[in-house]
Amino acid sequence: MSDNPRRRETTHLPPGFTRHDATVNGTRLSYLIGGTGEPVLLLHGWPQTARSWHPVLRPLAAQGYTVIAPDLRGLGQSDRADSGYEKDNQVEDMRQLLRNLGFGPRVRVVGHDIGGMIAFSWARKHPEEVERLVLIELAVPGFGLEQAMNVAEGGRWHFGFFMTPEVPELLLGGHEREFFAWWFAHLSGDPDAFSSDEIDAVTADYAGHEALRAGFGHYRTLLRDAAANRAWYDGGGRLDMPVLAIGGELAVGQRLAESIRAAAPHARAAVVQACGHFVADERPEDLIRILTQFLAQVPAA
Repeated sequence: MSDNPRRRETTHLPPGFTRHDATVNGTRLSYLIGGTGEPVLLLHGWPQTARSWHPVLRPLAAQGYTVIAPDLRGLGQSDRADSGYEKDNQVEDMRQLLRNLGFGPRVRVVGHDIGGMIAFSWARKHPEEVERLVLIELAVPGFGLEQAMNVAEGGRWHFGFFMTPEVPELLLGGHEREFFAWWFAHLSGDPDAFSSDEIDAVTADYAGHEALRAGFGHYRTLLRDAAANRAWYDGGGRLDMPVLAIGGELAVGQRLAESIRAAAPHARAAVVQACGHFVADERPEDLIRILTQFLAQVPAA
C-alpha cells in the first residue's frame, strides 16, 4: 500500500460534519459523517472527493439520516492503494466502513460517476443490503459504458487514455491544474461553474505521479468491472430495489436510465435542467429536492 501524506483540509466542513479515518479491506479510508438516523452513503466520482458532496450534506442530514461521504480508495485523504480498484472490491471497502461505524446491513446508496459504478456493483452483489439506489451521471460497465467509450462511434476519448498504464501520468504530470480547469469547463453546463479555488483544491488532491496513478486505477479495472456485471446479468440477475437514474440535461440526460432498464426494469429517470456532468456542484438545490423525495419514499405494499 502506498501511503498518502495527510494534508490540511482546504475547505471548511459543513456544520455538523466531521472527518475521520477507518482501516477497512486492507486500506485506510477517510470519510465525512454527520446527522443521525438511517445511513445514506454518498460515493463521489473522478476527479473529485467527498468534498463534492458538501452542498448536499446538511440538507440530507436534516431529513433524519446519518450521511457518510468517503474519499474513495486511493483518492483525496484516503491512502494511495496499490491495487483493489475493481468496483466489486470497493463494495467491500464500503460494507466494512458501515460495519466499522456500527450500522446494520441496510443502506441507501448514492453514487456519481465512478462512485455510481461502485453503487451499482453493491446492488448487484448484495441486493438485500441496498434499500434504495441512486445513480448520477455515468455509464455503467456492461450497460452502456462500452458505447460511451467507443471513439469510432463518437464516444469519449478519455476512457481509453486513462485506462492505459503509465502514459497519462507521464503526460499530465506537472500540468494537472491546466488539465482540471479544462476538464471541469468542458463537462459542466456552465464553463464557469467551478471556481478557481475549487480547481486548486482538486489539483491538490490529484497532483503528482502517485495521486494520478491512484485516480486512473479506477479506470484501469473497467473491462473487468463490465465482465462481472454482464456475467451477473447473463445469469438472470436483475435489480428489484427502487432505482433512480439522474442525468444532467446537457450531459447524460435520460440515457443512463434507458441503458440500465434491462437490468433494473423499474428504474426511474430524473433529468436536471440546464446541468452538465457535475450535478451536486452545478444544481445542488435540484439534486437535494430529487434525493429528498426519492430516498424517503415508502415502497408500495
